[in-house]
Amino acid sequence: MTTNYPEPKRNGSIQLREELLETWHQEERRQFEGWDFSAFKDRFWWTENQPWSYLGRASELMHTASAVVDLDTGGGERLLELRPHWPAKVCATEAYPPNFKLAVERLTPFGARVFNVQSDERVTLPFADGEFDLVLNRHGGLNIPELARILAPGGTFYTQQVHAQNGWDLTAALGAQPEFLNGTPDYYVPLLQAAGFQVVHCQESHGKLHFADVGAIVFYLHAIPWMATGFTVDTHQDYLLALQDRVNAGAPLEFSTRSYVIEAHKA
Repeated sequence: MTTNYPEPKRNGSIQLREELLETWHQEERRQFEGWDFSAFKDRFWWTENQPWSYLGRASELMHTASAVVDLDTGGGERLLELRPHWPAKVCATEAYPPNFKLAVERLTPFGARVFNVQSDERVTLPFADGEFDLVLNRHGGLNIPELARILAPGGTFYTQQVHAQNGWDLTAALGAQPEFLNGTPDYYVPLLQAAGFQVVHCQESHGKLHFADVGAIVFYLHAIPWMATGFTVDTHQDYLLALQDRVNAGAPLEFSTRSYVIEAHKA
């Protein structure tokens, strides 16, 4: 996809540019942990009417499960929301140190076990073959062979993912590229089927991501670095100034969103 954003302008006072850059550097230094952006809802927000409820379907699946693992749980936010529906055995994985610490603090008091491991294609998960009859994954890495190994026959894998084309117009405006280009149903559904899964539901959703200011974009991309590989204020200041020109001209800072869910049963 291509776009025709204006070239970055170099006019305006040097002092004003320096003030903007310093403000954006402060956003870049802001600490973020967990996986909950609700505290920033006045600075960026989504308008995406997803035709599914991830938490609703996950809770339904838990009612008939005896053991569940939540892969890449973040700070355990979503799994904690599902606590009234937990089965007897609950595990989670997380690799990012600040989030792992949060997940341990939040989940272990309720009997869940949290493992310090990521779920991408390079890692063998620390679980036995067929240990779980439900595997959840919300916005985490997908290791299909490991999913097939740890899921019991007849078990269910349920995931919500950010599409590879999510925010394509934002990354284009920054002259950047996302890190994960294969994050699409067209890529993962055949892999799941080849691993012995029956895909019973697959659905996409489109929407918009709105920012109140350019600094909010800086913070957002700092928190989600894989969306624009190599992005920093210093390396992309001209593009950020171009976005500021859009704000000054009264244009909204809104960009496309795209996500999908997959539910698959293991034969």
